[in-house]
Amino acid sequence: MASVEMKIKLRSSDGMKFKVDEAVAKESKTILQLIEDGMADKAIPLPKISGKILRIVLKYCKKHVEYSSKSAVDRSVMEEFKRWESDFVQVDQITLFELIRAAWDLKIEGLLDLTCQTAADMIKRIPLEEIGRLFSVGSDLTPEEQEEIRRENQWAFEPQQ
Repeated sequence: MASVEMKIKLRSSDGMKFKVDEAVAKESKTILQLIEDGMADKAIPLPKISGKILRIVLKYCKKHVEYSSKSAVDRSVMEEFKRWESDFVQVDQITLFELIRAAWDLKIEGLLDLTCQTAADMIKRIPLEEIGRLFSVGSDLTPEEQEEIRRENQWAFEPQQ
């Protein structure tokens, strides 16, 4: 007789409710701990994560569960998953940073690694001055001091390939 997997209820910061398989919910170490502590009888509130972002996170978790069970048998499945991940992170910058925060809060290591690597790759292609503006970082240096640093560390200012 096949066992019926328990459904876990989640509630986003904007009140959206999600019902997911326990295996999908357990991709999050935060939710796993709540389940183990007996807190899964009601909807688990996720006060820092919007419904839009939670939907995307759960899509990642579901896919990860599906591929994890298959990849032990077939190596090409893992390559397929990597291609899927590459497409998955093709989102706008705001969504990417919200996914990073959600992955951090929910302790989903694979998603955190994927989104942080995507952000790092994105930053590598941005000129230094733009990075400063992007992250609201100013400079205490005079233009002359900045120019001296550029000359001394020219390699750091060359575009990344």
